[in-house]
Amino acid sequence: MRRLDILLLGAGLVGTGALLYSVLQRFGLAEFDAGIWSEALLVGGVVLWSLTYVFRVLTKRMTYAQQLRDYEDAVLQKRLEELSPEELAKLQAEVEAERAERSQESSQS
Repeated sequence: MRRLDILLLGAGLVGTGALLYSVLQRFGLAEFDAGIWSEALLVGGVVLWSLTYVFRVLTKRMTYAQQLRDYEDAVLQKRLEELSPEELAKLQAEVEAERAERSQESSQS
């Protein structure tokens, strides 16, 4: 994020708090109670927003991780396209042999 984005996010949070405070006052809450409730709701919202970030980190659904997977897939696809038909057949035979070996190991266990 750029500095401007952070400043706009902070201003948005302050503005949201002020708007929430005035809405709660109009619904009949005293100034003190409206301040407490608006702060509690804002803090709760920020905590929930932070938890979504933690969830994305744990499940690896972040933008960086997705870009890295896309890049790795593109590199592998490019390498496959550059293989000659003989090299591709040899690679497929190796993969099939490895699969057969794994299936034998798993059936013995």
